[in-house]
Amino acid sequence: MIYDAGAGHRSTANALQKVIEQRKLPWEVHIVEAFKEILHTSASQDFYNKFVLQKTWAKIINEPLLVPSFKLQIRLYHSAWLARLKKYWQQHQPDMVVSVQPYINRVLCESLQAALPGVPFVTFITDHADCPPHFWIEPQEQFLICPTQKAVEQAKNFGYTQEQIFRTSGVIIQPRFYEPVTVDRRAERQRLGLDPDLPTALITFGSQGSNVMLEIADSLEKSQLNLQLIFICGRNEELAVTLRRQQSRLPRFVETFTSEIPYYMHLSDFFIGKSGSVGVSEAVAMNLPVITDCNALSLFQERPSAEWIADNEIGIVVRNFREINQAVAKLIQPETLARYRANAAAINNKAVFEVVDILSGILEQAQTNQERDRTPKLRYA
Repeated sequence: MIYDAGAGHRSTANALQKVIEQRKLPWEVHIVEAFKEILHTSASQDFYNKFVLQKTWAKIINEPLLVPSFKLQIRLYHSAWLARLKKYWQQHQPDMVVSVQPYINRVLCESLQAALPGVPFVTFITDHADCPPHFWIEPQEQFLICPTQKAVEQAKNFGYTQEQIFRTSGVIIQPRFYEPVTVDRRAERQRLGLDPDLPTALITFGSQGSNVMLEIADSLEKSQLNLQLIFICGRNEELAVTLRRQQSRLPRFVETFTSEIPYYMHLSDFFIGKSGSVGVSEAVAMNLPVITDCNALSLFQERPSAEWIADNEIGIVVRNFREINQAVAKLIQPETLARYRANAAAINNKAVFEVVDILSGILEQAQTNQERDRTPKLRYA
């Protein structure tokens, strides 16, 4: 069960499906966008993708207005959504339901238990923590897969037992990020019109891009720094056109939505972007130090990722991107860059493989329990 607000939830589901296929497990996997396909609404994710992720002004109203309004909608529609979900489970008869989406895990789990008692419900938290409370974790009979110790402690505070909690080494990223990129960096930089030897920043703000990238580009252009920039603008074609048309002192390459993120990270020396858990985890998997921001306008679910970056010393967290020049100047010092790269390399995140093992164990136990329940019990006189 996924939610197409941003790209992280679908990316997580696709990554799991890829590993399941690679292992040739006898599972039939269905990736379901619950709001669109079952609850028949897409207004919240459409607004989030078009405005909150792209426009700074929308972030100002996100927490005080948009999030409470969305939570109120969930409460008001609980009974109707419960009925639709129960009907869906009865029609499709899943052996296990895995949620990689926030907000509606209560109604997902409640409807499944009502329709198909004994079928396990599993939530994998795709952020570094449950922020704010009840965003991911609800006090209910389910399994929780937690990417950090902080999330584990939050689950325990909700009353989850050790048997219900599974800890992974991080958030799920695509298995492609574990495969070596064998192209020659210097030659490929030249092919893209870049300098083969300059420090190279990869600047991306997820699948929808962000106008903040224009501010970062302008600030770096006005600095005395000697580096070059790779911009990944996602589905924001207007942003890409603007960046391509600008006169630039610094060498730059601009790309729109692409599946070749590992390739562009291989060509880069460090990452600049929002502190989304999947994006920064991909960068760290490629040994790229991260520069991100954290302030009152940062999306609440992304703030734990900024804390994770700072705590593990794998990058620099600024109050806002007006400080980008100072952060880049500090990071590209050879000793500093080497230290951060070594810290990133020390984080061995294998979550996508671990989660498939966890799901296999949960499913096997559930099937064993069902077999036991079906076995006739002998009665003795």
